[in-house]
Amino acid sequence: MGGESATRTAPHGGGTSSGPAGGRTGQRLSGLAVALGLFLFLGGFAWAAVVYRPYTVPTSSMSPTIGVGDRVLAERVDGSEVRRGDVVVFKDATWGNAPMLKRVVAIGGDTVSCCRDGKLTINGKQIDEPYLPDGQAAEVANFPTVDVPEGRLFLLGDERHGSLDSTAHLTDAAGGTVARGAVSARVDAVVWPMDGMLERPTGFEALGGLSEPGPLRTMGALIVAGAVLVLGGAAYGPLAQRAARRGRPRTEPTGAR
Repeated sequence: MGGESATRTAPHGGGTSSGPAGGRTGQRLSGLAVALGLFLFLGGFAWAAVVYRPYTVPTSSMSPTIGVGDRVLAERVDGSEVRRGDVVVFKDATWGNAPMLKRVVAIGGDTVSCCRDGKLTINGKQIDEPYLPDGQAAEVANFPTVDVPEGRLFLLGDERHGSLDSTAHLTDAAGGTVARGAVSARVDAVVWPMDGMLERPTGFEALGGLSEPGPLRTMGALIVAGAVLVLGGAAYGPLAQRAARRGRPRTEPTGAR
């Protein structure tokens, strides 16, 4: 009959499916990936919030390792865990009773003095300090030999010219030292700008073991892996739908009869 047309569709794979794109297995795996990703992503942040404290550094006393205004993450540690070379956060009433960042150069039982050939001497050993500004000696002026009492720490800033550190408190009752118990955290990384993890100074290895980095890298890996799983799982459905549309047969007119 004139004026009528018809279309004919070739079957594809035995007919079309009315189920969700990608099939039930794919949808289940997608949901599992999103759930696992959220667990890893949020878990990484929650773990970091428990283990680390953020600090903004207000002075340049730790330059060039940590500049003024830098944001750092410091791992919560007990003072007994502190080792030579660590950059720590502490609070001492004699020093102003405000959180301060300095580097531990000597611990209880050590004898520290400066300077011999422009270097610190600890227990008779000269210490290389590659974190100091280029060409800067370990101290501006020599200071007398200090015997660090047990349970206490001797701390210096990396910018020795302007740092109010143990050398500025040598006449105090504690001889410039700070109790281990005054330490609340150990700086692990500079996160703004993104300078990354602080290197453990090898110059102190001859005097004893160095501290191990905190779990920040592991936390970062969990957060990144979680984000990838969430994004991948969420993208599965739209990608499966797109692939299904591409695989559908085309409808062609058979012509007028």
